[in-house]
Amino acid sequence: MTVVTGTSATGPVGFACQAFAALSLDPPLVLFCPQRTSRSWAAMAPAGSFCVNVLAEDQREVSAVFGKAGADKFAGVAWTPSPTGAPVLDGVVTWVDCEVFAVHDAGDHHVVIGSVVGLGPVRDARPLLFYRGRYAAQAELDPRGWSGGVLDTLLTWQRQSEWS
Repeated sequence: MTVVTGTSATGPVGFACQAFAALSLDPPLVLFCPQRTSRSWAAMAPAGSFCVNVLAEDQREVSAVFGKAGADKFAGVAWTPSPTGAPVLDGVVTWVDCEVFAVHDAGDHHVVIGSVVGLGPVRDARPLLFYRGRYAAQAELDPRGWSGGVLDTLLTWQRQSEWS
């Protein structure tokens, strides 16, 4: 699970996003797919940047808060600004800071492509997974168990030095 965050005229905004993927190594690009009706995406889009926060297995409550419409999602959630100013949530496995490269309409969603401008450090934690309508542990999905290296399976590049 990821939480995509950004800034708006009224403050920080964000939403839980399952549709996130690495797209390109050269140049380093990622993508996510918000619903066309997403108020959070509409609010952050004009800023031209966003941050993808990769949630840790112990952040189910954070995922639930950012997965609901309405209330102030940042109340009680500690964060710091990324280099582009988008919120980096405390406790995440890692984060990917991006500038908007392109936005394409795709049915009832947008495909937002981001140019990676920064990567956060990787916390020694398992990522939060959502599979078949519920949160799942890595060991439940892979009988071989957890292999470590979240970036090995999440992003196509493993170290910032490989793309800078």
